[in-house]
Amino acid sequence: MEFIGPLMDIAEAERIVTGQILNQRLFGHCFWPIERRLDSAFLGFCGVQLGPVDTPIEGRIEIGWHLVHDSWGQGYAREAAVASLAWGFANLPIDAIWSMTVPANTRSWGLMERLGMVRHPDLDFDHPAFPSGHELSTHITYSITREQWTAQAS
Repeated sequence: MEFIGPLMDIAEAERIVTGQILNQRLFGHCFWPIERRLDSAFLGFCGVQLGPVDTPIEGRIEIGWHLVHDSWGQGYAREAAVASLAWGFANLPIDAIWSMTVPANTRSWGLMERLGMVRHPDLDFDHPAFPSGHELSTHITYSITREQWTAQAS
C-alpha cells in the first residue's frame, strides 16, 4: 500500500472493511481478502468494485489490489488479479475492466500491462482524494476489454 496514502488507524481500516462488506452485499463483488493457502496468512485484498466518484472510471468496474509488503514479488497479486478479471467477465455484463495507479507505482502498472491491460494517457487525472500537487495526486488509467481478455485466455 506504499502508493495508497498514509498508514490507517484502526477506525479507518474498519471503515474500509465495512465499505467492502457493503459493496459485496449490494453488488455481489468487492475487493476480496486474499489469504495464503499454505498457512491462511492474510496477504491483502484484490477484486472488482465500482470505480471511485469524480474519476474517469466512476461507475465503471475497477480491478484493484493491495498486498502486504512481505508478499510482493511472489505472484500473489497476479494470481488474484487473473481470478478477479475472470470472475468479472464471467459474472458482470460489462465490456471492460479498468484500473488506476500513480505513475511511480511501477509494480502495479507493470502488472496491469502483464495482464494485457492498455494505458489510456488521455484519461490521466488528479485523484480527488489528494490535494492538488500531492505526490499521490496524479493517476494513470488502464483497461482491458472483454475481447482482449478472451483472446489472451484462449
